[in-house]
Amino acid sequence: MRHSFIEWDEGWNFIQRRMNKLNRVIEGLSETPFDAEDFMMLYTTIYNMCTQPPPHDYCQQLYDKYKETIEQHITLKRLPSLTEKHEEFMLQEFVKSWERHKVRVRRMSHCFFFLARHFIPSRSLTNLEEVGLNCFRELNLRARVAAFSLIDREREGERIDRGLLKNVMGIIVEIGTEKMDAYKEDIEAHLLKSSGEYYSRKALSWIAEESYMDYMVKAELCLRRERNIVSHYLHSSSEKKLVEKVEHELFEPLANAFKQKVSLEVKALVQQAKDDASSNQDFNGAYGMQEHVLVRNLLELHTKYLAFFSDCLIKNYIFHRALRDSFDLFWNGPVAGSLGAELLAAFCDTLLKNDGNEKLSDEAAEDTLEKVAKLVSYMSSKDLFIEFYKKRLIPRLLFDRSSNLEREKSFVTNLKQKLGGTFLTSRIDKMVEDMTWTQDNKTSFLEYLHSNPNVNPGLDFTVTVLTTGLWPSYKPFNLNLPAEMKTCVEAFEGFYETKTKCRKLNWINSLGTCYINSNFESKTIELVVSSCQAALLLLFSDADRLSYSEIFTQLNLDHDDLVQTLYSLSYGKYKILLKEPNTKNISPNDSFEFNSKFTGRMKRIKIPHLPLYETKEVIKEVEKDRRYAIDAAITRIMKKQKVLDLQQLFVECVEKLGHIFKPDIKTLKQRIENLIDRDYLERDKENHNIFKYLV
Repeated sequence: MRHSFIEWDEGWNFIQRRMNKLNRVIEGLSETPFDAEDFMMLYTTIYNMCTQPPPHDYCQQLYDKYKETIEQHITLKRLPSLTEKHEEFMLQEFVKSWERHKVRVRRMSHCFFFLARHFIPSRSLTNLEEVGLNCFRELNLRARVAAFSLIDREREGERIDRGLLKNVMGIIVEIGTEKMDAYKEDIEAHLLKSSGEYYSRKALSWIAEESYMDYMVKAELCLRRERNIVSHYLHSSSEKKLVEKVEHELFEPLANAFKQKVSLEVKALVQQAKDDASSNQDFNGAYGMQEHVLVRNLLELHTKYLAFFSDCLIKNYIFHRALRDSFDLFWNGPVAGSLGAELLAAFCDTLLKNDGNEKLSDEAAEDTLEKVAKLVSYMSSKDLFIEFYKKRLIPRLLFDRSSNLEREKSFVTNLKQKLGGTFLTSRIDKMVEDMTWTQDNKTSFLEYLHSNPNVNPGLDFTVTVLTTGLWPSYKPFNLNLPAEMKTCVEAFEGFYETKTKCRKLNWINSLGTCYINSNFESKTIELVVSSCQAALLLLFSDADRLSYSEIFTQLNLDHDDLVQTLYSLSYGKYKILLKEPNTKNISPNDSFEFNSKFTGRMKRIKIPHLPLYETKEVIKEVEKDRRYAIDAAITRIMKKQKVLDLQQLFVECVEKLGHIFKPDIKTLKQRIENLIDRDYLERDKENHNIFKYLV
């Protein structure tokens, strides 16, 4: 080493001998230590070889040899020692190799310090420690595979060395360039993949061999175990991803099988209802016993499977979706000529009205209505159910058919909770509030009449006050009220003025209900009729026979309304009036006579009113409301985003309106065209599927 210049071969041979000694010391194979003199001789030789003038400056060659030496040691020494060992023993060797590798790299870096201080920065090369780490990364893959294999063994119930596994995971992260990046790329991503493959195999095996309950028990144990795995040797940020991966692999195939099973049961129940309806000769398309039984069976089916998973993982959205989709056949109908939403609303009606065909205790009724609310929450067209429900609610409230107003309130509250908001139920909620106001003021009205005997008509009567805008628009009848009814109206108006000065009452005579004691030859029968029917019948108190023109003049009804009222009393099951001539058509030349010979078995007879709604009308109203809702959603979305293509706009509309109904792409396109015509939107000139908001 005393030459004026150190030649490459001579210098490198010297360096290599000293580095071999260092390796033997680190491996515990040398009896003599690598002392300060060894270090200084090695350091000085490298320093001199780097600082010699060209062409004897060997910085680049030494840098390359440094990397080559480490790579050879790993390839020729460490890799074979890992390869010959299996899983846990291999990981133990991996940990030991890493600890020695860190010492080797650190001490070699000290010897090659001049390169690190001057040469590497000037050439923007990878620093020496990073070079050492990069060389060791070849072992990472093998360690990772072995580690995941060990995790699978633990999943199978074997006891493993968790401390060793945690140590290995830490090393893999430590070797990475950035700790969290390395963790996500070298551990988390591969763990999720291997876990997915593991549980995919398990799912295929279990679904063929296990019952649903046993499958779910095993799945729950797996999820608990995966959380345990995270807590022992993974980063906490992995728990959610790992659990979601396991849920996806275990529950998707089970949910699909579950959906198929429930769908078949729903289909069988629907088909049975259709068969029963077809075999029933008296069936006329109205809600009947077979439809009631169908809804009851569907509720029980839904409740059974809801309870089946409630003790396991029913909160998992996959099973919610599968259970919801299983009832698509019922929702999309028609079932025995009706929509599923209509049948469900009719079922509620039988539970809530006082003359329903199913008498239940308060507890049983509340429980059944709770089941209905849960089923409604699964509907994709919740607005359609609400509209049908509202149409059934109106006669219950207006004609005193509701068995329990508190139960009505309770069910509406339940619907609000299940549907996640008050928008859909706000109207029916306030309609029930109107009835509560009526009930609360009954006593006050009676006290008012008692205190003012001069305005008391001497009749029992109540008035229902409805809030304008909440209820449907009913056709006003220009009816000349009989004196008795007119006195009642004036009495209530006087009372109402004591309650508020800001509101005006508009009387809807078409909705009134009257109880009239009619004296027939056989007996006295109480007739339950509308206000118009009552006013017409009272005309016969002073006359046995009246012509059409006389009735028309006294009642002041228009021709169509009078014809409907006369028809309801002259035809059908109860012929209270006799028409001359005896034909089905009513004309201005007809005359009418009170049927004093009318007989009936009952002491009270209800003369049917005209139906308050038809299914087609409800669907039309819902479609109209949906158009407004879609317009509003598109406008809000575009006002915020400014520019969107058709697909993005559709996705955002579904997201915004999905809790009420699911809009289809055809309707969305129609509403976009409408908004373009109204100058809210415009198409992009180059791409007609892109739309811009016009400020």
